[in-house]
Amino acid sequence: MKKTELPEEIKKEIEQLVKELNYHCYRYYVLDSPVISDEEYDRMFLRLKELEEKYKYILPDSPTRRVGAPPLEKFEKVKHKEPMLSLDNAFSYDDILEFDRRVKRHLGITGDIEYTVEPKYDGLAIELSYVGGILHKASTRGDGYVGEDVTQNIKTIRSVPLRIEGVDEVPEEIDIRGEVYMNVEDFEALNREREREGEPLFANPRNAAAGSVRQLDPSITASRKLHLACYGLGYIKGGSFSSHMEFIDWLRRARFPVPYLVKKARNIEEVIEVLKEVEQLRSTLPFEADGAVVKVNDMELQRRLGVKTREPRWAIAYKFPAHQGTTKILKIIPSVGRTGVITPVAILEPVQIGGVTVSRSTLHNWDEIERKDIREGDTVVVERAGDVIPHVITVIKEKRTGRERKIPIPERCPECGSRVVREEGEVAARCVGLNCPAQVRERIRHFASRDAMDIEGLGEKNVELLYEKGLIRHFIDLYRLKKEDLLKLPRFADKSAQNLIDAIERSKKTTLARFLYALGILHVGEFTAKILAKNFRTLEELYHISPERLSSIPQIGDKIARSIADFFNDPANIETLETLKKMGLSITNPDYEGEKKPEKKPLKGLTFVITGTLPLPRKEVEEMIESAGGHAASSVSRSTDYLVVGDNPGSKLDKARRLGVKTISYDELLEMMG
Repeated sequence: MKKTELPEEIKKEIEQLVKELNYHCYRYYVLDSPVISDEEYDRMFLRLKELEEKYKYILPDSPTRRVGAPPLEKFEKVKHKEPMLSLDNAFSYDDILEFDRRVKRHLGITGDIEYTVEPKYDGLAIELSYVGGILHKASTRGDGYVGEDVTQNIKTIRSVPLRIEGVDEVPEEIDIRGEVYMNVEDFEALNREREREGEPLFANPRNAAAGSVRQLDPSITASRKLHLACYGLGYIKGGSFSSHMEFIDWLRRARFPVPYLVKKARNIEEVIEVLKEVEQLRSTLPFEADGAVVKVNDMELQRRLGVKTREPRWAIAYKFPAHQGTTKILKIIPSVGRTGVITPVAILEPVQIGGVTVSRSTLHNWDEIERKDIREGDTVVVERAGDVIPHVITVIKEKRTGRERKIPIPERCPECGSRVVREEGEVAARCVGLNCPAQVRERIRHFASRDAMDIEGLGEKNVELLYEKGLIRHFIDLYRLKKEDLLKLPRFADKSAQNLIDAIERSKKTTLARFLYALGILHVGEFTAKILAKNFRTLEELYHISPERLSSIPQIGDKIARSIADFFNDPANIETLETLKKMGLSITNPDYEGEKKPEKKPLKGLTFVITGTLPLPRKEVEEMIESAGGHAASSVSRSTDYLVVGDNPGSKLDKARRLGVKTISYDELLEMMG
């Protein structure tokens, strides 16, 4: 069909309609202050849609582009130009005062520092990337370095600007960070609807927001009532801001939704007053806020402060006191994890805490039960803070009837009947059974999980079924499964069986970081797996590795190094890895940082001990010493080369003097490190 020629007046009408509709969208969804009726908006929208269809002239920021994209097959990966860091936490006003002292020590400032305070939204972190003022891409935080492309879904959120307007200067490129969230009222309505439809309920508003954004079908995301609050700056080209408040003001003028409240504080005392104000507002807010974020206002000072391993030094999250509830422990059961650790779990009378029904609580370990004197039948106070697993904080002993029962460490594993052992000096009780079904199932579930091998369709119930039917005893067995095996099982039809086989086949192509995490090596989480991938090109480079080689990596301590070395020096483990490769496993490593020049190690061969209070936390100073090649010891001996002396030194100083160990100040340590 021949394209209808576009008259100049129609072009201008389309452009004007887009501009007006986007403005009214901003008034309605961001300012909550509409200036036209819904009917008038709908009339303008239908006129725009009619013109676009007739003349095939569609602007990239047209409101008609928000909904209607076809479902995706998968989410593509997006590498953040600037890492999306997490925040260090403060749990008291003393922690906030200590944060201020750290900032001042690092900057060498004695006077007041200006801060900003804003609510900490409990949602899903998102980055919006604009190129030439047009929304180019939207991505999730992911691991902080690589997220998922959720552009089509984010476009369905009406408060997200598709074009930056309202400001004179628009950077050539700018990445804006924010939080996608769902109001509590909308969350409850969504769960009521899901309950009517027989669908599983979301645990909390944060999970509902995350689940809504991570839909492959954008129309499902569009049907959910999602909101956005923008609060952070990532990569920027062709522009700059002198302060966080200047950036927030720019966001407001550029029609971005910003946090409910952003206040400037002239000093840390004013920060605490604002924190108290936000905490009082907490119960009246329409959304879940689990704390408040404190930031150094001056962006030049932010730059000078820099970042630690995963957190900026210029910001901290003050966490509100957790939600609490009182309930009764019906039963205490032992739960076996994938490493064999047996954890006591309390089964509770269901209780509502912070809008969530809690019926289970971790008791952490048997020492904790003994210390708190927790018994079956006790009335207890349970605490829930954000996404942290609910835990028992105290027993109300006045409500005891005498029928409560102490639960000892089990002598036999509840899953396989093997002995339960507890090594001297260890808190954990472990099952020693080599073929303990609980450990096997947990390892397979972990191996298949989203952040590991990401085998869609292999959730808890299907793992249980496959294990029960004898089809899997090890994660290697996953790659031996055939469609005909699955079709014999009650939960599988032709399509679901094929989908699982396809997902298992797709998982054969993975990255080194994901694979290392999937292996479930003791003490190796996502962060450590990523560090290993950055330092080793291939999996084979880890075979027969020494603990010393691993300990030379600054972020890996001795305990983790020994655990990794034990795994990769076990012949049976290496045989398993080689078997997987023969079965088609293909591992790439986009995280590898290449051959690095040898780092300067000015403290190589020297042993240091610290006493007293230093400008930085002791752990950080010890990490600095280790990264410069030195060894940080905990006690003074004849082999100690230097004692670093801070304020209010302890008995280590007297011992150093007796042994003739040289003493230096923190500043002298920095000079030695160059």
